Amino acid sequence: MSESQGGSASESAESPTENADADEGSAGETVSSKDTKEVIMEATFRALSKHGYKDLRMRDIGEEMDLTRQVIHYHFDGKYDLMSSFLEHIIDQYEGSVVVDGDADPRTELRARVDQCLFGPEFEEFSHWDRMKVYHELYTQAQNDGDHREIFNEHYERIRGSIVEVVEEGIEEGVFRDVDAERMGQLVTDVIHAARGRRISLGHEDAPEEARKAIDEFILESLEQTE
Repeated sequence: MSESQGGSASESAESPTENADADEGSAGETVSSKDTKEVIMEATFRALSKHGYKDLRMRDIGEEMDLTRQVIHYHFDGKYDLMSSFLEHIIDQYEGSVVVDGDADPRTELRARVDQCLFGPEFEEFSHWDRMKVYHELYTQAQNDGDHREIFNEHYERIRGSIVEVVEEGIEEGVFRDVDAERMGQLVTDVIHAARGRRISLGHEDAPEEARKAIDEFILESLEQTE
């Protein structure tokens, strides 16, 4: 992906950062830097959904915004920099969307985390699977990109680690059997990833629900402490 890291020469030539403050207000309203980046991230979603990663151009993203395209160049040093920030943005959205009551028991929390990964949170624009499609396209590209692969690895470890922690908590409370929490967390996380991949790549729309049933029957039930 080295050809993407700096953006094309023609795109770089249209990056007048000295006029960036004026550009941000050119849509008839003043927006903060944080709000502007949010606008750019959502425009990137729309552009990626239409064009895919390989054919995506900075101008495609600009066409999805009310703000001028120069604003993108002010905040990001080309397509690669934007894609890296976008990847972190969508990961943050998912990692921050699990809501579990503070007094929830380990069973409830574990099921909530599995459901969030398989079925996702609600968004105002684009469904969970629209967003997962974009996520998995970048995931596929990561095999040839060390930096993005590292971002995905860190995300994977946080998801797996959160499941391991719940299993360990359940064991300590006597709710779950004394199992290898690390291995159990690995298994649950891999089932989730396989089901999402099957849904997106093969069009098997029942894959997440079937995976949820399998996790309930063969994993969660096996964790239950018996007298």
